[in-house]
Amino acid sequence: MKYKNPIIPGYSPDPSICRVGDDFYLVNSSFEFFPGVPIYHSTNLVNWELIGHVLDRESQLPLEGCRNSGGIYAPTIRYHEGRFYMITTNVTDKGNFVVHSDNPKGPWSEPAWIDQGGIDPSLFWDEDGTCYYCSTGTIDGVRGIVGFVINPDTGEILSEKKIIGTGCGGMCTEGPHVYKRNGWYYLMTAEGGTEYGHREAIGRSKSFWGPYENCPDRQILSHRERKRHEIQATGHADLVEDGNGNWWAVFLGIRNFSKALLHNLGRETFLAPVTWKEDGWPVIGNDGLVELWMEGELPGEAVTGQDFSMDMDFCKPILQYNVMFTRNPAWENYVQDTNERTLLLKGTSLTLDTAGVSPTIVSFRQPEFCTRVLAKLSLKESDAARAGISSYYNNEYHYDIYVGNDEKGKYIGFYKHIHDMGVELSRVCVPQKSENVRFEIVSDREKYRFFYAFDEEDFVEIGSGLNAGLSTEGTCTMTFTGTLYAVFAEKGNGKFLNGVQMTAFCEECDHIL
Repeated sequence: MKYKNPIIPGYSPDPSICRVGDDFYLVNSSFEFFPGVPIYHSTNLVNWELIGHVLDRESQLPLEGCRNSGGIYAPTIRYHEGRFYMITTNVTDKGNFVVHSDNPKGPWSEPAWIDQGGIDPSLFWDEDGTCYYCSTGTIDGVRGIVGFVINPDTGEILSEKKIIGTGCGGMCTEGPHVYKRNGWYYLMTAEGGTEYGHREAIGRSKSFWGPYENCPDRQILSHRERKRHEIQATGHADLVEDGNGNWWAVFLGIRNFSKALLHNLGRETFLAPVTWKEDGWPVIGNDGLVELWMEGELPGEAVTGQDFSMDMDFCKPILQYNVMFTRNPAWENYVQDTNERTLLLKGTSLTLDTAGVSPTIVSFRQPEFCTRVLAKLSLKESDAARAGISSYYNNEYHYDIYVGNDEKGKYIGFYKHIHDMGVELSRVCVPQKSENVRFEIVSDREKYRFFYAFDEEDFVEIGSGLNAGLSTEGTCTMTFTGTLYAVFAEKGNGKFLNGVQMTAFCEECDHIL
């Protein structure tokens, strides 16, 4: 059956997957955003439903002072004897930890911290029930993949730490996972860095401890020699066997919006079939190549025209939508009336420009290049210095349209912040008779366009911003996230009415996806 990549579009990096019977569960990195580690469910590997977040309490996920693209790195999800385990790294806090739950929807346990540095931890159970840990690390000056036996419920280390592998010759060996097939232990790693030199490599051994011989092909997934391909930076994979004996890989990749090798949607989750050659080595996709449209014997019927639009209609608690907050939110600043379908944002002195803090902002992922976002704000019940909607990457990169308040009264403003430069480029006075204002953002592969309309009048464009200004490659520090849409308020109240709608469109035919 044909299916479309990415299977989870927009900012959804570092996927990890496990199977329980006919059900598949997948998690992604979340970095500085709360709640942490989104968890998805599927029965066909293509259509995924967000069922919650593994880290949904501040006690599990302290993010105070977290830098941009700090926080939670590269989770791994596994299932063993009736219990789910998720292991990851909080690079802003105490490092590596594991949590568990008997229900993937939660609640999940408090973190069990592990006395081991490095990132990208993973768990593997052998047939005798022994649980092994592996992650990046350094022992006696040797950098590679560190392994040891662990109690996954407590984080207690039960054996000596050893370097079990150093990768297949590429830089930045990371993202390790161990699998066992036909008596062989396979150590799969990501190499080359998570940019355009990214690749997936694998070795095998008759022992978990190694030594691992490298696959003769050196890489089993990579687009690094295919710079004109529409998918780039493939790697950081995880493997799963379905109930029919077929193997699959989930992995991250990016879609460039131009030939200039720039991307703004973030690293996304892709799927490809895995074949095992007669010599026992795996191949991902078509000799390491993956496409937007692929074929495979999926474990269940899939919907190929899945709609990634979102209607946040405020009819249910805000956390039941696929939204996120920048670091740990102050919940008293988010007041929702599900009957009236309103969301009151209480803005503080913390603005979208302020580094390392949690301004009053509710965000959700941009899933496609061509999108339309609509929101409505009450003018009479909003007194914030700024309250509106944003194309938001982080505090250093965002484009905003909003109602502003100053000594001259209310106005519609358009603002850009890129690097260390923030400037209000346009402002339009609000007519005194107006009661509400509608905001609209329209995006494509080139730019974001910003519109406003008073009451039921037609939309008027106030400004635009190039995608390049919100591209990962353009950020002044190494970042790993992607562009979000957001509603926000600063220094006062902003009352949003009737929800926020985001529609994703097909580039070729302009139909809703």
